[in-house]
Amino acid sequence: MTPAYHVLFLCTGNCCRSQMAEAILAHLGPDRFVAHSAGSAPAGFVHPLVEDALKLLGIPLHRHARSKSWNEFEHRRLDLVITVCDFAADLCPAWAKRNLVAHWPLPDPSFLPGTGKQRLEAAVRIAERLRLKIERLIALDFDRADKASLTSQLEMIGQL
Repeated sequence: MTPAYHVLFLCTGNCCRSQMAEAILAHLGPDRFVAHSAGSAPAGFVHPLVEDALKLLGIPLHRHARSKSWNEFEHRRLDLVITVCDFAADLCPAWAKRNLVAHWPLPDPSFLPGTGKQRLEAAVRIAERLRLKIERLIALDFDRADKASLTSQLEMIGQL
């Protein structure tokens, strides 16, 4: 059996994008990946848009999902760190850089304007983009590719 790869998704508040990414990877890749999420300034809650958007895509949010600080992961095994904020790549902690790192910038649905329906539609679009990126992540050959090749492929995925 292929060993599990530990992936940490980072954003500022750890209440929307990184929570979505964690849930999507846990749903699509549980046989090869262990998904985590955290933030530089955790909001202390998971935004309701996350569960609503994921539900529309048929992806469950773990019932114990919570907003976490990236400090919880400083001494844990990580194979890949992916920032999902527009500017989080600049804020990535120094310890994260000892791992494979990629930046997948996405807007934060919790700050988007509009009605509740419009915000949910935007959150679904962001979750769909994350699902597409994560499907491509899962397809990568982590066992055979070298770090430079993986970094290049991960950055291309980030541009989707």
